[in-house]
Amino acid sequence: MAKDPVCGMDVNPDEAAATYEYMGKKYYFCSEHCKNKFAANPAEYVEEDGCC
Repeated sequence: MAKDPVCGMDVNPDEAAATYEYMGKKYYFCSEHCKNKFAANPAEYVEEDGCC
């Protein structure tokens, strides 16, 4: 399972509603809404080392 970096929900990567690649890492989201929030400001949701 992956964790949606916006809402913290567990997401099955094979069934994710949306994905987004940032700094070479693929992030998985429970919804397009969470993906769009992340895409607007990824640095808000990703720690300095690039890990969420």
